[in-house]
Amino acid sequence: MEPHVLLVSFPMQGHVNPLLRLGRRLAATGLLVTFTTVRLAAGGGRLRDVPEDGACADVGLGRLRFEYLRDDDDDGDGDELSPNDMLSHVTAVGPSALAEFIDGQADAGRPVTFVVNNIFVPWALDVAAGMGIPCAMLWIQPCSVLSIYYHFYESPEAFPTAADPDVPVELPGLPVMAMDELPFMVRPEYAQCLWGDTLRAQVGAIQRTVSWVLVNSFYDLERSAVDALRAHTTVKLAPIGPLLEHGHDNGGGGGDTPAPPLGADDNDRCVAWLDAQPPRSVVYVAFGSLVNIGRDETAAVAEGLVATGRPFLWVVRDDSRDLVPEAVLAACRGAGAGDKAGKITAWCPQGRVLAHGAVGCFVTHCGWNSIMEALAAGVPVVGYPWWSDQFANAKFLVEDYKVGVRLPAPVTGGELRACVDRVMSGPEAAVIRKRAMHWKHEAAAAVADGGSSDRSLQDFVDHVRRYKAPEELARLAQDIQIMNGPVNPVLV
Repeated sequence: MEPHVLLVSFPMQGHVNPLLRLGRRLAATGLLVTFTTVRLAAGGGRLRDVPEDGACADVGLGRLRFEYLRDDDDDGDGDELSPNDMLSHVTAVGPSALAEFIDGQADAGRPVTFVVNNIFVPWALDVAAGMGIPCAMLWIQPCSVLSIYYHFYESPEAFPTAADPDVPVELPGLPVMAMDELPFMVRPEYAQCLWGDTLRAQVGAIQRTVSWVLVNSFYDLERSAVDALRAHTTVKLAPIGPLLEHGHDNGGGGGDTPAPPLGADDNDRCVAWLDAQPPRSVVYVAFGSLVNIGRDETAAVAEGLVATGRPFLWVVRDDSRDLVPEAVLAACRGAGAGDKAGKITAWCPQGRVLAHGAVGCFVTHCGWNSIMEALAAGVPVVGYPWWSDQFANAKFLVEDYKVGVRLPAPVTGGELRACVDRVMSGPEAAVIRKRAMHWKHEAAAAVADGGSSDRSLQDFVDHVRRYKAPEELARLAQDIQIMNGPVNPVLV
């Protein structure tokens, strides 16, 4: 029987997508992989980017299954929960639902032999370990951010406090960082909230519960951070990214972007519109599945995009569409395929858009999935971070990867136009684009056969194949004890 890997995700689109992409890669090697989460999505109604309960697909040499956790509060009406309420809800119902789920898999003849979780479901690791199942985590932010959290929980005195906010943070393998460049969860006002406590539990599982940390990044991008963190921990730290859909066409809501509503044909419309634009002329704008920049800043973004005089493709979720000035909406509605005016859409296939030759820059909230897609496509970036790890990501983009600029907050139309000009036509533009293309080639080399990420993923698959289900281990231990005396097998 092939090993059975269970993937447990927090129900946010930016968490689901990379774990699903990992699942497809694992299944392609011949493993049986099951993906599970709670079906209600934080901040965006029901998850629409995952197949129905019980779906199963052949992927390469293996299979990828979808089966969801029992949730007595899910009455099927798709009521939206805020991110805070969703975290509380999932933390309350998740552990017992997962234990029941794993028991059900064994009863169905598919005993789980390995569990992989992502951020904000640390209880999945505790449940699995308590049932004798080995664990790994998929870290969906940069390794540099993982290092920040790891050192914060190990040595909080090295970080700014409310009483002394100007302390510079100096960590191995990372640039010196100020407090406003740090992830939210290590800032004094957020470190003790439910999100911070949950993240502390997740990072605390390193070496205690998990033996592998898979990272959606690639070694050459974060060499110094990876090497420094490896020196501080015995856990196997394995960059395996970028985690992209096959051909860099996610086809279902790329990066942190939600999936399209049923029956939508925005995919074809967006690509057809891009096909009619000149090479490297389009400003692509997307702020992910949760960020809402508000009416004033949405108006400023609209003003800045119009002021650039360039065609733009702007993803505006349905819940934010009424924030866009009517004059801009009207101009976009009247634009033809070849019109230099912009196009506003509720969704687009982000991976495919970024890889399109017409896209000249990406204005982004700096979510890590989106950054990985931009780097893999070789597209310069204008960063506008809002929360979580995005401030650190923006710093790395500008200062370490050198592929773009950071937009000052609060945004103004003039600042946005100036930033777009800097990365598309200013004196620095050629150097920025050259650097972006460098990372495109490095990302492709990492995931190619024999590349650093490909080798790391294969090492993990080999590791998974060594494990047997707890029930099988017990039977083997009994057989060995009969033949050779007492043993305590872990691996077979």
